[in-house]
Amino acid sequence: MHSFIEKPIWTYIFILSCVTMFIFQNLTVYWIYLAFFPSYALEMPWSFITSIFLHADFEHLLFNMIALFFFGLSLENIVGRKLFAIIFILSGIIGNVGYLIADPSSSIPGIGASGAIYGIVGTLVVLTPFRRVFLYGLLPIPLILLVILWAIIDFAGLFSPSTIAHSAHLAGLIVGILFGVYLRRYLVKVEYY
Repeated sequence: MHSFIEKPIWTYIFILSCVTMFIFQNLTVYWIYLAFFPSYALEMPWSFITSIFLHADFEHLLFNMIALFFFGLSLENIVGRKLFAIIFILSGIIGNVGYLIADPSSSIPGIGASGAIYGIVGTLVVLTPFRRVFLYGLLPIPLILLVILWAIIDFAGLFSPSTIAHSAHLAGLIVGILFGVYLRRYLVKVEYY
């Protein structure tokens, strides 16, 4: 994919940014101006990006950062730094667009890196569909099965009230899959594991 081996850096930068913003969130009320509100999306366009780095609570942050660490390092090693950063940010932005389309008048803040992480996973599943992952840290399954399960859960979630922006997850996943399809054409060798 890239002409020389690059050690991943953006995965760590994004994790550090999320942790730093989480600390900021807990020290001040001003983080609210960085959250994504569909009803104020046009008045606060920066929030399409800044909201990616905010999280609702420690558990939300922890699970997202664990997923970003493992899936992010894997993908950044395959596609390189620049493409990885583009996929992450664009998936996060489009995730927010998905939330905006699903609920344009919502005044519930959309925060979190989930849409961006779903984009990372979407790209990774196209490039390495049979990569082994561990469901709940115990059960080994192919990545493609995990992604199908996540997609079904999020699709079903679209039709039930919740504090989870399932539309953001699905939009990020679609962006990632499209990136994966595009990139797969240019990868000389893709390992199946």
